[in-house]
Amino acid sequence: MANIKSAKKRILVTEKKTLRNKARKSEMKTYIKRFEALLNEGKFDEAKEALKKVDKKLKKAADKNVIHKNAASRKLGRLQLKLNKAMKTA
Repeated sequence: MANIKSAKKRILVTEKKTLRNKARKSEMKTYIKRFEALLNEGKFDEAKEALKKVDKKLKKAADKNVIHKNAASRKLGRLQLKLNKAMKTA
């Protein structure tokens, strides 16, 4: 355990930020799962709307440095490919 006042504060701040980042990551994953569930059910119009929400959540997470911006872009690109492929085969 830290003895210096500033080190104690840093520990508290880090714990708060960790919780906030975990919540953002969890929310992001939830939206992705909803999108994939809609895609599997064949509800393409609703999946498109869900993808817009996923896009917003991913970009927000990237802006807040929860995930890297390239990782957000990569995830979004892969989800878009899934949607396009599913619409083509249906």
